[in-house]
Amino acid sequence: MRPPIHILGGGLAGSEAACQVARAGIPAILCEMRPVVSTPAHKTDRLAELVCSNSLKSESRNTAPWLLKEELRRAGSELLQAAEASRVPGGQALTVDRTSFAELVTSTVSSLPGIEIRRQEVRSIPPEGIVIVATGPLTSDALAREIARITGSDRLFFYDSISPIVDAETIDTSIAFRASRYGKSIDSSADYLNCPMDREQYERFVDRLLEAQQHTPHISGDIPYFEACLPIEELARRGRDTPRFGPMKPVGLTDPRTGGRPYAVVQLRQETLRASSYNLVGFQNSLKYPDQKRVFRMIPGLETAEFLRYGQIHRNTYINAPALLTPTLQLRGDARIFFAGQISGVEGYVESIATGLIAGRLAASLAQGEPLEPLPKETALGSLCHYISGADPTDYQPVNITFDLLPRLDETTAHRLRHDRQARHGELCRRALEKLEDYLLAAV
Repeated sequence: MRPPIHILGGGLAGSEAACQVARAGIPAILCEMRPVVSTPAHKTDRLAELVCSNSLKSESRNTAPWLLKEELRRAGSELLQAAEASRVPGGQALTVDRTSFAELVTSTVSSLPGIEIRRQEVRSIPPEGIVIVATGPLTSDALAREIARITGSDRLFFYDSISPIVDAETIDTSIAFRASRYGKSIDSSADYLNCPMDREQYERFVDRLLEAQQHTPHISGDIPYFEACLPIEELARRGRDTPRFGPMKPVGLTDPRTGGRPYAVVQLRQETLRASSYNLVGFQNSLKYPDQKRVFRMIPGLETAEFLRYGQIHRNTYINAPALLTPTLQLRGDARIFFAGQISGVEGYVESIATGLIAGRLAASLAQGEPLEPLPKETALGSLCHYISGADPTDYQPVNITFDLLPRLDETTAHRLRHDRQARHGELCRRALEKLEDYLLAAV
């Protein structure tokens, strides 16, 4: 019997990696420290618990997030199946009931033969055998120090924050109206609640937001925020209108009470299948809880809202992937060690699942003595791996999937489609899926 592959971390990447290893017939030991050791953000001991949001981004065909999910479906992602089975309305996005999703993933992983789940904190990387490090953005202090030691890195941290959640019954729906921007929705329904603001309301809100007190971070030193997930108060500090051109943008929405476009809007996205709670989209923050309650109750429609969870700040951990990883997600200095998920230098739920799938498949190939082939750069999966292993390592920050990561179309095709952006994206997707099919067939 082959020795097991050790997978550190039972989040999105670790759970997907364990499934892929088991499907390949290789034993896997999946180590998850919860509930023995908790984190500042998790609330349960379930595998693949979603912390920051419940959205897996766009399902609009021929977009980059859709392409990544479509590739995962074709590659046999267990977590994409779980996401679709626990789906809730979310406009054009794939959004899930967090509880149902985590329960389904936990059940799936627990029932697969060949996977042993160990509830324990791993404080060091096993010295022998194949290891997948997928401990995520909330890696324990002890293991973070060990990773820093073996990678030679002295900086693994940045700040991230999560949005508040409110009780659905306490939202004033005489003010908050249902609509998706430009009427776009997967099932043609209005999937978001929208809290409209006029200019005076917005200006008062920004004033109070800028005056609110913040929690003091528990990490010393000059640690940056991740630019793609800035706290709402940080956006306001960058300019009074910045939130209005970011998460509070009113474009594509009409207030039915006035027949006009609001000056600004706070969108609320459904959290559960029963629609019992909603999160404030883009309102991740680091404000003290009393200030969150006071300031966010200034939002029209939320004057009496009850907060089921306040926003909070937490430390995220990731390695400087371009300096450390190969396109197969292996550590350059020790090829038996793979990295996957946010700690590997990607950002986003689907990107974490993607690197977990890749690491799991390639680790199984390594265990079977097979040559490791990176995924084609033309695919969304491959472009992520090639980017995080080949980008400029100076001030590297995690990356989401975008079409910019994929190689350009050939000159003839690019010239022919130069005035049709939608057609160019469609061609990039067609090429990617064709290359993926070829790769998967060759791997059989």
